[in-house]
Amino acid sequence: MLIKCIYLNQYRSINHRVDARSLCLYRWYYSRTCQWSLGLTITVVLLLAFVERPTSLSVSSDPRYRTLTWEPPCGVTESIEMVCLIIFCLDLAVKSYLIGWDEFRKGKWLIGYTMVISVSIIDWVLSVSMVCDEKLRVRRLLRPFFLLQNSSLMKKTLKCIKRTLPEIASVILLLALHLCLFTMIGMLLFAKTENGEWRLHFRNLTTSLTSLLVLLTTANNPDVMIPAYSLNRAYAIFFVAFSVIGTYCLMNLLTAIIYNQFRGYLLMSVQTSIIRRRLGIRAAFQVLSCLGAAEECVCVDTVLKVMSRVQMKSYYRSTITMEAQKYADVGTMDRQQFQKIFEELDKDRIKEHPPLPQYNSPILQRLQVIFSHYYLNIFGNAVALVNVICICTVLVLNSEKSTAERDNNILEVMNLCFILFYLFEMCMKVFAFGWRGYLSYRNNIFDGLVTILLLVTSLCYTLLLEPSYHGAVSLWEMVRLVNMLIVFRFLRIIPDIKLMALVASTLLDLVKNLRAFAGILVMFMLCVYLSVLSNTSMENITSNFTMECGTYEQLQYWPNNFDDFAAAIILLYDVMIVNNWQAFMDAYSRYTTEWAKVYFVCWWLTSSVMWVNLFVALILENFIYKWDRSHSCSVTDVERIRYETTVQLMFKYVDTEPTEEELLCQLHQHPHLHLQ
Repeated sequence: MLIKCIYLNQYRSINHRVDARSLCLYRWYYSRTCQWSLGLTITVVLLLAFVERPTSLSVSSDPRYRTLTWEPPCGVTESIEMVCLIIFCLDLAVKSYLIGWDEFRKGKWLIGYTMVISVSIIDWVLSVSMVCDEKLRVRRLLRPFFLLQNSSLMKKTLKCIKRTLPEIASVILLLALHLCLFTMIGMLLFAKTENGEWRLHFRNLTTSLTSLLVLLTTANNPDVMIPAYSLNRAYAIFFVAFSVIGTYCLMNLLTAIIYNQFRGYLLMSVQTSIIRRRLGIRAAFQVLSCLGAAEECVCVDTVLKVMSRVQMKSYYRSTITMEAQKYADVGTMDRQQFQKIFEELDKDRIKEHPPLPQYNSPILQRLQVIFSHYYLNIFGNAVALVNVICICTVLVLNSEKSTAERDNNILEVMNLCFILFYLFEMCMKVFAFGWRGYLSYRNNIFDGLVTILLLVTSLCYTLLLEPSYHGAVSLWEMVRLVNMLIVFRFLRIIPDIKLMALVASTLLDLVKNLRAFAGILVMFMLCVYLSVLSNTSMENITSNFTMECGTYEQLQYWPNNFDDFAAAIILLYDVMIVNNWQAFMDAYSRYTTEWAKVYFVCWWLTSSVMWVNLFVALILENFIYKWDRSHSCSVTDVERIRYETTVQLMFKYVDTEPTEEELLCQLHQHPHLHLQ
């Protein structure tokens, strides 16, 4: 029972069984091995889309060049999928047992989890009984649910999206009215005119709506207005007015509303997570106080015993243990003191570098001061800049020469000199900081790896100069590899420029917080792809097409199709970027039905309008948070501090702490923890 109350750093709910056997199961279930195994299972079941029929196991997705691909025999992917479904059943059973039947009935996600697994197993049985010859696999549409239900942050994000939709409905409606209004004006303005505008873009209502909707994304600008504008420049007023109002006003207003509403709802979700942590701390105090010397205090020895057994990052465990040991003389802690020691979970981790090595010789001490000075980094950056300039100069001089005419001797000697300097610089830093201190800086690790690669590549280049050597790599390819590594090494300037370091740190943190957004996008991609899998192949139409300028056929967009999952991902990504997306929409509406336009418009709204704007909101929030925190920091402080930014940490300073009455009220509603 003691161990259960300290699972606070993951913001988990404490509404689960608290007996000894259940707590052992709880610890095993949330262990790193078990959670990684569950994540691997989800990854495998999602990746089955690449190897299931139609497979993506081909070099090219172009039906003109695609060779016959290997199709897995019936039962291979089905066996893998059944193993995954069995693991999901075990996962559901453990979760259900830990929270109890009453809590299970309240959990919509667990009920949905049960239904998805049940439908998937039934569909799997039907598929096997039909020898894998079924036309539709319903369970494919349900697979993204496994990814969604396993991530609490992803569920929060989806809930925020759901709550944000009504708030932006007014702008969507205004955008639709704007589109319809200009569509009617355009059909009246260009009614059977001689300039071709009516024939190409305003022939009927569907064509007019499509043309202006694509113009809203600027994908067909200025093509859509050229026929009219070529005869009378006054026609440009119509298209400019449409773009200014729709693209620059309404679409940007939509972005602002999405950002504001999403931030508010995400703040509410994060606030709930913070309350869970505070509730866990309060529950831990209540449980431990029952075993202590007094009713409203806990024994320090008991807290230290619990912390020695808890599964937690070593940094936080040691910090909390040190804070608890401060009360060892008294022997007990009250509620405020107990809560204070766990405030360390809310703090950023400061990366401490190892101490510098100690040298007895005054000469070595002086050299250590020189080699560890900040100006040495500046000088190294200047040398790297000179190296890049020299490479650019040689490339410009050799740009008009063939490979055989190029004289690589100058570039080789120049690279050798710079590589020797980089190696000498690395040795100086190792001498000044020691191996542990040198490796404690991420930019030093980057510099060292690139320097070693440069040295190895240069040695290989020297071996290639031997007349008796005949390798698969040409001299010019080896020279290019060396210079590409040198160009990458120039990225070492990033930590030494404050704003650039801030931007780079923001990008790195986005990778950690992007899992929820990327997962939702993958979920939508899977659903969208699997919903059109049966009737959108381009395999049989490559020999019968028109060559009208700007069409799918004339632009040779054949590799962009729905013939397999990998090709579909690229096609949906191209539509999300909205560059020339009208070509895909036009082609699929011609070869299938007009409803294909609705399909592409829905994907554009989901991905480009909603998801991209949410991603922009995350970037803005992350950057503003970092900018405010590092505004008073120097360049060395930005390098010294390793920001471990999470969504909870970003909103920490605007959260409101729950009151004691709120915590006690929720604590007494615990289904399994009955306190007096």
